[in-house]
Amino acid sequence: MVDLQTRASQVKLLATDVDGVLTDGSLYYTDSGEELKKFHVKDGQGLVALMRAGITVAMISAGASPATRHRARRLGIEHVFTGVEDKLAVLTELVARLGLSLAQVGYIGDDTNDLPVLQAVGFPCTVADAMPENIACALYVAKVGGGQGAVREICEYLLQAQRREA
Repeated sequence: MVDLQTRASQVKLLATDVDGVLTDGSLYYTDSGEELKKFHVKDGQGLVALMRAGITVAMISAGASPATRHRARRLGIEHVFTGVEDKLAVLTELVARLGLSLAQVGYIGDDTNDLPVLQAVGFPCTVADAMPENIACALYVAKVGGGQGAVREICEYLLQAQRREA
């Protein structure tokens, strides 16, 4: 049996997908075709709390919306990757650059394109409304869906497991 708290206590980097995790997965378009996203403020505060506690945060998204980069910039997230086809390759490169191992990584992913990453990291997480395959693969499943505070819940669990405060 996997000790959830032990795995969480080893996380030095939390990486997350964006659409369906930091957002509810809905896409909004203006009449001119500009894409809009809705982010939950509590998720942002959770990510900021992790960074204040010394845990690195990264966003890895298959989408390439400028809104994602804007949100990351507002939160002070340095590691932002958009338009990514192979999320595991990007994460593996980042982990090497940071001098970490995949066992020290938590990842939050809601859809099947996140499965290779969830299967590779030490602390795989997902949101309540994720694909069934992701839920089956995750060690931690948030009680709420993407864009509804799920990331904040996971951040708080990590901080508690590491006995850290923001």
